[in-house]
Amino acid sequence: MLRLNLLLLLALMLSALYLVQTQYDSRRLFTELDRAHSEARRLNVEYLRLQVEKRAQSASSRIEALAIKQGLGSASPAITHYVRDDQRAGGEMH
Repeated sequence: MLRLNLLLLLALMLSALYLVQTQYDSRRLFTELDRAHSEARRLNVEYLRLQVEKRAQSASSRIEALAIKQGLGSASPAITHYVRDDQRAGGEMH
């Protein structure tokens, strides 16, 4: 009977230690999950901010103002420049 009681006591102690370890792991994983969610929210806000900035940078009025500032004129069919690729036109490749 004493052996059975000692065996049950040992099983109870091992079970309690396993339970403590499991709870510790659960809390640690929950903390990591919370950090990952926070990082995901931060990255999503950053992504949205970059999308707004991209739209602002590519606005046609901004591009037109930059072109005027740099002295570029508007495109027209009357002004056409042809570029010739000598290598494709029969020249040798070196």
